[in-house]
This record gives sequence, structure tokens and C-alpha cells, in this order.
Amino acid sequence: MARVYLALGTNLGDRMQNLQEAIRRIGAAVRVSEMSSVYETEPWGVASQPQFLNLVVAGETELEPTALLETLKRIEKDMGRRDEVRYGPRVIDLDILFYDDQLIRNPNLEIPHPRLAQRRFVLVPLAEIAPRLVHPRLNRTIQDLLAQLADTDDVRLFQRSESINLFLAKNS
Repeated sequence: MARVYLALGTNLGDRMQNLQEAIRRIGAAVRVSEMSSVYETEPWGVASQPQFLNLVVAGETELEPTALLETLKRIEKDMGRRDEVRYGPRVIDLDILFYDDQLIRNPNLEIPHPRLAQRRFVLVPLAEIAPRLVHPRLNRTIQDLLAQLADTDDVRLFQRSESINLFLAKNS
């Protein structure tokens, strides 16, 4: 079993429902064991769009990295994601942040996620559940990456993780 960290984001429709549905669907491929709180963040890349809700989950999977990516892309598509504008609005966005301590770089997949160290909306929830996790390419902890991040985007607590954990407990 591989230890994975996944980032989830949404800014269209019922954002909390989108996160809950994505977590439910991810559960078929990843045994989710930890979940950050939900954070509301400004859009990144394209400013004129609704605010996002973001969170990070950790868990174990038997899927190989490419199969996990394919599963996440299928979940995005099944939930209605349309890639019309890069960094544009979306029903759900699912990214693999880490897969054990593997370093993968190919045309379809890069692990660790290539931009996670520059994105406060990823580092804040990740630091909540794994502050001492070491980025295998940068050899720095998540806590250190967050402390030295130049990005000053506002990342506000939206809902504590207990609410989502209760949802998962009722729906597992």
C-alpha cells in the first residue's frame, strides 16, 4: 500500500457537496485516513471567478501512480468537470500531491505535484495534517515550505475537518 496525499478544490455549484461527493468517490480507490479542514481561497490563475473551497486528504492506495491519476481524472469527469479554461472555474479539481516518497516526472504525471510549494491554498491544509512531511525533491518539511512562502493569498478557514469526518463516518 502506498501513502498518498491528494488536494481537492471546487468553486462551482454546491462547493461543500462537491467536496463530500469527491471524497466519497475517492474512497473506492484510496482508504482516506486523514483530512484537513476546508479552506476558502481566492482563485489562482484566473481572477474573475468564484472563490474556491480547498482541502487535503491522506490515505493508502493499492493503485500505481498512473492508475490513481486515471481514477481521479475519471471522478472529475463524472462529476462534471470541463477543462475549458486553464485554471478556470471547476466543479472539482483532484491532484496527487505525494505518492510515498516517489519522484515521478513524465509527460502525463509529475509527483510531487510541481507547483505545490508555491501555493498557499495547498500548503495550509497540507501543513494541518502533515507539517513534518518532507518534500522528497526539495528536502524540506511542509511546515518549512509554508513558513517561507512568498505567496500572500488569503486562505481562510471555512469549516473544521470534524464536519467532513462526520459525513464520512455516516457514509462509509
